[in-house]
Amino acid sequence: MKAASACEYESPPIQGHRPRLGFIGPMVGRNPGYVTSQGEVLAALLRQTGYQVIAASGHKNRYVRLVDIAGTMVRQRRRVDLLALEVYSGRSFVVEDVASSLGALHRKPIIMILHGGNLPEFMARFPRWSRRVLRRAAALVAPSEYLARAVASWGFPARVIPNVVEVARYPYRYRPNVRPRLFWMRSFHAIYNPMLAIRVLARLRFRFSDATLVMAGQDKGLERQVQRFADKLGVSEHVRFPGFLDHAGKTREGEAADIFLNTTNVDNMPVAVVEACAMGLPVVSTAAGGVPDLLTDGETGLLVRPDDEEAVALAVETLVNDAELAARLSASGRRLAEASSWERVRPQWEQLFAEVMARRGGERK
Repeated sequence: MKAASACEYESPPIQGHRPRLGFIGPMVGRNPGYVTSQGEVLAALLRQTGYQVIAASGHKNRYVRLVDIAGTMVRQRRRVDLLALEVYSGRSFVVEDVASSLGALHRKPIIMILHGGNLPEFMARFPRWSRRVLRRAAALVAPSEYLARAVASWGFPARVIPNVVEVARYPYRYRPNVRPRLFWMRSFHAIYNPMLAIRVLARLRFRFSDATLVMAGQDKGLERQVQRFADKLGVSEHVRFPGFLDHAGKTREGEAADIFLNTTNVDNMPVAVVEACAMGLPVVSTAAGGVPDLLTDGETGLLVRPDDEEAVALAVETLVNDAELAARLSASGRRLAEASSWERVRPQWEQLFAEVMARRGGERK
């Protein structure tokens, strides 16, 4: 499938006072096997709402994407009133630096949308660079209190607006009684610690003869190692790897499972966890990064120490043996997910757009 270019995202003009939006970031979810970013989700939903939206870029290669973003921003500068720039750490920060420089050069107000549990560490490593880029923002948005606190400590206030999950698309099943049928869905990358899920399954097999695990997600280089590790621990017959899942695949696997595992070492506001909550899956998660800001231990999930297989296995065992707890997490998880629905999140974005544009208008007087 050919990667989408910026012009393919363009919407027809609309009437009214809504700002014309430019969404800038990794819009790679149109490519098979790639996760859809929040920028893509927001751009699509706002377009459906009636906004004029231009988005870039859908190229898989980071450097080609940078060239496409820069070219799009120059060519389309007269057709955009407000930029929404997705901000990640690592090498992607180069893209954000270039894009925000172009936005500032063209005098476009920029809303920077912060992502990634590694961002606080990145800012600590590169403070001058981080400050220089973040100062170009007319407003900062964080999907969690975790990132909002992190940038506030550097003198940058951020508004918390949750990541969007289209909750109505996720079938809910109330689970007052659960078995150790486990579902893990993240990328196969070290920060998500997929090996921990295998270690947990190995422990649970000593306690429950029906313990199983499904591990799904984009391979970032570790999937084969995880499979070999499962074979080494003697649980390969009880774990399945369906690969990257589209929406239908997520709902199919979520419906068949009883408990969602989140084994991450670094995190912000994981959409996968919200998706699991939307389906009524009780969640057992490590208390990493922003997860404790998302989940309340014993109310909307069970939180355990990172990289502790016995603590995770014990939490799963507790859910299996405590129907009241499983029922509470299943019901309250759905309510938590509903806070991320488009109906709840859309007014927050529109209020921010109005505030930024009002300030922009005041500056021009």
